Amino acid sequence: MMKPDRMIVGVSGASGIIYGVRALEALRELGIESHMVASKAAEMTLRYETELSIAQFRAGADHVYKMPDVGAAIASGSFQTRGMLIAPCSVRTMSEIASGVTSSLLTRAADVVLKERRLLVLMVRETPFHLGHIRTMETLTEMGAVICPPLPAFYAKPVTIDDLVNQSVGRALDLFGLDWSSTRRWGEDLEGGRR
Repeated sequence: MMKPDRMIVGVSGASGIIYGVRALEALRELGIESHMVASKAAEMTLRYETELSIAQFRAGADHVYKMPDVGAAIASGSFQTRGMLIAPCSVRTMSEIASGVTSSLLTRAADVVLKERRLLVLMVRETPFHLGHIRTMETLTEMGAVICPPLPAFYAKPVTIDDLVNQSVGRALDLFGLDWSSTRRWGEDLEGGRR
């Protein structure tokens, strides 16, 4: 029997919850089973930044876990996944993962992904960074994580906020080997990269 192609999506309380929402939509389009854990602060941010209800937000994932549920499937290394995307990732979440002292399912799942040598991508959303943040990013990079802030790609000639969000999410999904149709590519859909 073939195992499902799965990915974990963590959503922390940093501004930019649309990145997590859009990542879940993209995974559904791609046929990847999504396993989501979101912090209480993420659900507060949802109310500030979108028109979605919490029920609508949760319905975007195939499986939803509660933050205190450290016995959930995604807290175990034997539960196979492609890895984990945290979108958006707050500095607090990033720092907790880097320390290895995890206090919730969100950071425990990320720790498990790292210990199993799977891909952990952090769409770190707070700025400007001080030296402590940068050193934390260095530590996580040395541990095998990828720091992938959602920076705008103006070469893709965005017209709407959705264009900017889709490009950032698409580039993060590229790291997992996922080719989402909403990602605009230099040398493919964009003329400037053609010779």
